Amino acid sequence: MADLYSVLDVPKTADAATIKRAYRKLAKQLHPDQHPDDPKAAERFKQVTAAYDILSDKEKRGQYDRGEIDADGNPKMPEGFGGFRGGAGGGFRGGFQGGGPFGGTRGGQGFEFEGDPSDLFSELFGRGRGGGGFGGFRQPPAKGSDVSYRLAISFVDAALAKPQRITLQSGRTVDLNIPKGVSDGDKLRLAGQGEAGPGGNGDAIVQISIKADSRFSRDGDDVRTDLSVPLTTAVLGGKQRLATLGGEVMATVQPGTSSGKVLRLRGKGWTRKDGTRGDLLARVLVEVPADDTALADFLRARAPAS
Repeated sequence: MADLYSVLDVPKTADAATIKRAYRKLAKQLHPDQHPDDPKAAERFKQVTAAYDILSDKEKRGQYDRGEIDADGNPKMPEGFGGFRGGAGGGFRGGFQGGGPFGGTRGGQGFEFEGDPSDLFSELFGRGRGGGGFGGFRQPPAKGSDVSYRLAISFVDAALAKPQRITLQSGRTVDLNIPKGVSDGDKLRLAGQGEAGPGGNGDAIVQISIKADSRFSRDGDDVRTDLSVPLTTAVLGGKQRLATLGGEVMATVQPGTSSGKVLRLRGKGWTRKDGTRGDLLARVLVEVPADDTALADFLRARAPAS
């Protein structure tokens, strides 16, 4: 692979923020979703991602700048391995001088290693994160960041769990299935619809916001509403139009119905998680005419003497 800074088109003095901006720009341009039939773009995307994997990691970047690892993240063998001399803490001092793994070979200026062999391998090949070989391991590349969205939906659509359409920051439009039994503030996760990253895309997190409705209110799995009924219908009984989540129906009002009485329409309420529905509870509000003199005279005649 070419020089990693050249791959991302940034100078070697670039700070972390500059490197991240450069990567995000190139990742969006070269993402396989944008070039499904272009193997060259896919290879370039792979190179850009691999470069960012190293340069975005402070430790790896330092190792790369010092020449300790190559552009693929693999450790480089120290120059002059056969005659390396250890520092003050002990280490190599010549050729092997014995028959064991750290002894010498027959006749020859050999290595005389002083210290724990595991320390030697740690120095040569790295330890833990970013290291390679001899027990070292590399953590998988990080996924891109999650992206948060807020989706406002109507009370009725939430109650009936109707699918909604949302446009992501990438410009892509997604049909979102609203789960049954949804509540205000619930969050839905769209896998792979977040920011691009070395280990793949992050997710989109969609928070549901349910709009208020002047006609309805939620009471657990039931939905409450008011039903205005003319005085004549309340006294004599009859049919009255009632708004429900699915549209208007004709509700039956029994004779002698008083204000405050609740009519229950079963299965017309909020959709539960199992697909069943609660009830619609309609509170009767009797309307009294303001300027009906005949009614006023009638009631005066029937009023008890004071």
